Amino acid sequence: MALMLALALMALLPVSEQGPHEKRLLNSLLASYNTLERPVANESEPLEVKFGLTLQQIIDVDEKNQILTTNVWLNLEWNDYNLRWNDSEYGGVKDLRITPNKLWKPDVLMYNSADEGFDGTYQTNVVVRNNGSCLYVPPGIFKSTCKIDITWFPFDDQHCDMKFGSWTYDGNQLDLVLKDEAGGDLSDFITNGEWYLIGMPGKKNTITYACCPEPYVDVTFTIMIRRRTLYYFFNLIVPCVLISSMALLGFTLPPDSGEKLTLGVTILLSLTVFLNLVAETLPQVSDAIPLLGTYFNCIMFMVASSVVLTVVVLNYHHRTADIHEMPQWIKTVFLQWLPWILRMSRPGKKITRKTIMMSNRMRELELKERSSKSLLANVLDIDDDFRHAPPPPNSTASTGNLGPGCSIFRTDFRRSFVRPSTMEDVGGGLGSHHRELHLILRELQFITARMKKADEEAELISDWKFAAMVVDRFCLFVFTLFTIIATVAVLLSAPHIIVQ
Repeated sequence: MALMLALALMALLPVSEQGPHEKRLLNSLLASYNTLERPVANESEPLEVKFGLTLQQIIDVDEKNQILTTNVWLNLEWNDYNLRWNDSEYGGVKDLRITPNKLWKPDVLMYNSADEGFDGTYQTNVVVRNNGSCLYVPPGIFKSTCKIDITWFPFDDQHCDMKFGSWTYDGNQLDLVLKDEAGGDLSDFITNGEWYLIGMPGKKNTITYACCPEPYVDVTFTIMIRRRTLYYFFNLIVPCVLISSMALLGFTLPPDSGEKLTLGVTILLSLTVFLNLVAETLPQVSDAIPLLGTYFNCIMFMVASSVVLTVVVLNYHHRTADIHEMPQWIKTVFLQWLPWILRMSRPGKKITRKTIMMSNRMRELELKERSSKSLLANVLDIDDDFRHAPPPPNSTASTGNLGPGCSIFRTDFRRSFVRPSTMEDVGGGLGSHHRELHLILRELQFITARMKKADEEAELISDWKFAAMVVDRFCLFVFTLFTIIATVAVLLSAPHIIVQ
C-alpha cells in the first residue's frame, strides 16, 4: 500500500528534463575519453594548470619531529580540450560533476610530504564546464616537513614551506601557474591558540634537477607563523623572576639573624623544582639552545652564586683576630674603594677619595700621635729617666705630657732617689725603689699591652664585619643588575615581542 502511494506521488511531480540530457552528455563525453591522454590541442605546447591553496587550520607544530600538520584545500583549474560541448544541444546543461578516476587530472603532489600515504587529499568530484574548464578542489590533512628553529623560543617565528608540483610532467608538458600572486587564501582560516599566522605568500619556481635535463615547475607556499607568548610569559618567565628576586632579598638579611644561608638554599631548591617542571614545556630538541633555556640557566647560576657568596659573607662576618689576619688588599678593596663606590660609610669614619689617598700617611701620623700620648710611652720615659743620670731637682723637662700630677710624682721620685742623706739610705733605698719601680713598670706594660691588643682585636673584628657588609651590598647591586639585564635581554633580543 505504501509503495503504491509513493508511485502515485512521483507521478504527480514534474519530470526533470536534465536527467536524460546529462546521461546522454556523459555518454558522449566519456565514450572515447582516455584518462591517460594529456588534454591539449597541440602536444608541443604545455598545459596550463592554475594552482591555489586555501589554509583552513594549523593543527600541530611538532618541534621534535620537525613536522607541520595543516588542514588545506587545494585548488586546481585547467582546460580539458576533450570536455567541451554546446549546452544548447544538451538541454542547457552547462556543468557536470565527474569522479576524478574517469578524467585526466594533473598529478600534483606535495614534495615535502611527511604523511604515511604521502598524498593526504580526499578525492572529490571534478566540476567540468561546457567550455572545457575543469575545477578540482580536494581537501586534505597535510603533514609537511619543516625546519623549526627554536633558538628564540618562546619568541620565535617559523617559516614552513609547502612545495607542490607535478610528479611526472616537466615544465614543457605542464605549466603550473600561481592562481593568486598574493599567495594562499586565508579568508576561512581558524585561529590557532598557540600560533599567530603572519602570512602565506606563494612563489613559482622552475628548477632543473640533477636526475633530469628538463625543467620542473613547482609552486611553493610559505606558512609564516609566530608563537604566542602570553602563556610562556605568565607561567614561566614571571615565576622565575619572582624566585630570583627572593634570592636578592637574602643579601639584605643581617648575618646575625641565622637564617641567611637557609633562605638562599631554600630558594635554590625551589628554583630547581620549578625548572624541572619547566623542562617539560620546552621543545625536546638538541640542535639549538632555546632562548628561554639560556635565561633559566643564567638565573640558576645567579641563585647558586648567591648561595656561595652568602657563605663568603658569613665567613667574613664571623672571623676573629685570633685566627685570621686581614690582608692589605682586602683592606684596600673592601674597606676603602668599594665602600666609596657604593656610597657606604662607617660610624665616625667618612670614606671619601681624599681620605683613601691619604690613608697611609694619616695612619702613620695617628700611630705616632697615639704613641706620644700613650701611658706606656710615659712609663718608658720614666724608665729612661731612671736608667740615666737624673736632671736637677726643679727640672720638668722630661715630664712630657703627663700633667701636673705625674710631674710631681716624678719630681718626688727623683728627689728621693737621687739625693740620699747617707750612704745607708743610698744602698737600701736604691734597691727597694728599684724593685718597686720595676714591678710597677711590668704591671703597667702588661695592662697597656692587653688594652692595646683588645683594641686592635675589636678594630679587626669590626673591619671584618664591615667587609662582610660591603660584600653583601656589592652582591645586592650586582645580582639585581644582572637579573634586570638578563630579563630585558631575553625580551629585547628576540626578533619580536607579541602577546596575543
